[in-house]
Formats: sequence, C-alpha cells, structure tokens
Amino acid sequence: MQTKLPQSVFIHRGLAEETLKAQTLQGKRLLEPFKKFAAENGLPVNILEDREVSNKAEVHRHEADLWVCLEGEVEFAVGGVLVNPVVQVRSDGSKNDLELSSFEIKNGTSYVMRKGDMLFIPAGQPHLHKTDGVARLFIIKIPQREIPLESVPGWK
Repeated sequence: MQTKLPQSVFIHRGLAEETLKAQTLQGKRLLEPFKKFAAENGLPVNILEDREVSNKAEVHRHEADLWVCLEGEVEFAVGGVLVNPVVQVRSDGSKNDLELSSFEIKNGTSYVMRKGDMLFIPAGQPHLHKTDGVARLFIIKIPQREIPLESVPGWK
C-alpha cells in the first residue's frame, strides 16, 4: 500500500497583510485569519501578538522556535536557567512534560527584536519574551530530537 504524502501549502503574503490589519488588544493572542488558516492546513506556524505583556518563561523539549519580528519591539531572554520550573498541564488536566514553564529565567541572554529580526531557539533552551508596546511575531515550530527532562537547565 502506498502512503499518501502531505500536500504543499502556499501562503500568499496577502494573508499576513490581512492578519496584520487586526486591531491590537491587550495581552497575548494568535491573530486571525492566519490562525484559522494554519489550523485548517495543519501548519506549525502562526502570527502572535503581544501587547503590554510579560510572558512566562518556557522550554519545549521536542521542538525549536524560529521567531520573526513583523512589527514593533519585543525583548527576549534566552538560555540561562529556569527558576522553579513546572510541567505544563493540558486542558484535560493531564501533564505534558514536553513543555515546562516558570516565572523567571536566571542568567539568560537578552535580545531586543525589531521588524525583520529573527531569533532561533533550539529545543531545551529556556526563553521568555515581553513588550511594553505592541509586537507582532511570526512563529515557526520546528520538530527536533527530544531533550531529556534532566538536561533542561533548572529542572530538579
């Protein structure tokens, strides 16, 4: 039996342009219509908006993030050590130890991203981002070899 291959998906720049016309809102959110398009096509990409927000630190043990700043200015802290990390809990109450979070990173490296800047964060690296204004970021999730839990900086 022959395996059916997934189809390629073309993303016209008009979709991103339409998405970026959305009114900014306080907090953190994935923007429409890009969010719906990505979900319908099974894409590991999205456009995220942060407005006057300080996010939790996190680690993905199974995937890397490639961030592209589309608008605004956002500060990232990357690397270092998670302080008192916890395993993420899914909406059904089960634990997901591929995703860890914390309120703080100690001894990370800071980067300020502006329009056109890119930041690659490999699996297992602590990271967080915050902005005092509005930042819109294109995020690409890249599967990677799973990092052992005990290798995550700051894990007990």
